[in-house]
Order: sequence, then C-alpha cells, then structure tokens
Amino acid sequence: MRLDREPPVKQNKISPRSKVFHRFVARWFRWLHIYLSMLSLGAIFFFSITGLTLNHPDWFFRETTSQKSGQMDKDWLHRTATPPADWNLSDYGHEIDKLAVVEYLRSEHKLTGRMSDFLSFSDECEVTFQGPGYAATARIQRKTGEYDLSVTCNDLVSVLNDLHKGRHTGTPWSWVIDVSAIVSAIVALSGFVLVFYLKLNRTTRLAISVLGTIIVLFAIRIAMG
Repeated sequence: MRLDREPPVKQNKISPRSKVFHRFVARWFRWLHIYLSMLSLGAIFFFSITGLTLNHPDWFFRETTSQKSGQMDKDWLHRTATPPADWNLSDYGHEIDKLAVVEYLRSEHKLTGRMSDFLSFSDECEVTFQGPGYAATARIQRKTGEYDLSVTCNDLVSVLNDLHKGRHTGTPWSWVIDVSAIVSAIVALSGFVLVFYLKLNRTTRLAISVLGTIIVLFAIRIAMG
C-alpha cells in the first residue's frame, strides 16, 4: 500500500556572506557596549547617585554664610570714559575698571567661581561670583570705595547636585554632561541591539525592555498630570 508523503519543508538557509555580516555586527556591538560601559562607568555612577540626591535635597543640606567688609581704590570706580552710543543712562559700567575690581576681590578674599554679574549704578556697584554650591556678592559704594561682601557656601552634596544640573559650571563641564549623555544612550542602545544576537531567552529580554519603557512612559504621564 502506497502512502502519500508530505513534501519536505523548505528551510531558509542563511548564506555564508550573511553569517559573516551578522557575526561582524554582533562582535562590533559587543565591543562597543563593553568598552563604552567601562569608559563611562564613572560618569554613569556619578549622574546616577547625584540624580538620587538631587531628588531628595532635604536628606543632605548644610549652608554657611559669612559677611565681610573692606575698602578698595576709589579711582577704579571713577574712570573718565566716554559713554557708549546706546547708553541708557542707568548703566555706568564705562566708568568702572571692572577687571581691577574683580581681581582685587578675588585676591583679597580668596573668592572662587565665575563672575556672573557686574551691575554698575550711579552710586554703587554689585558684583556676583557663582559656582557649584557657591555664591558671593559684593556691594560697593562708589563714593567711598567701601564694600560689603556676602559669601555663601553649601555642603558637598549641594555642590555635586549643581554639577549634575550644570549650574554655574561653564562650558567645559557642559561638554562633560553632553558627552556623558550621548555615551550612556549608545551603551543602552548597543545593549538592546545585542539582544537580537542572543538566541537564549531573547523573547523574555525583549519583553522586559518593552515593559521597562512602558513603565517610564506611564510615570512621565502621571508626573505631567
């Protein structure tokens, strides 16, 4: 008796060239993921920890403020200079030797941070220095050269929080934040791509990735009200 046999199932064969390409991509992404992870270890750890402390500023916070006073050369506050063509009659900066004033305050009181503001009025000047967890403001009387200086310093955690936010840090640290963010994104994406080259528990890993993304999106929706 003759039995009809089912036709053999055709199997999709991967060409040798395709196999080589897949191995190359998998090897390249594995290298990228591992070495970028090692390179960015410090940055990822820093921004992870400071993200936690930034979210809970009440856990660690200590602030100290000191008051100082002094007198500087009055000639720095009364230069003979022609006002700019667009002078609005409220900014007397053209009559102030700003560089001399700033350098004197820095050297006399060991001020740190960047000069963020220099306001010049007809009777007084106000100079502000700011840095991560740091602020110093000097109010100077132009008539006498006398000034009062207020210096506020926060604790180490507040300094680290300001670094996390890029607050009063300048261009070099801004680049550190940008590069760290880009590298962290590449590490995450390269790890996700590697899932497609690992046959064991691939579906489970993809499901966990999707679940984590949904949780974050749902949390954003709740936070936005």
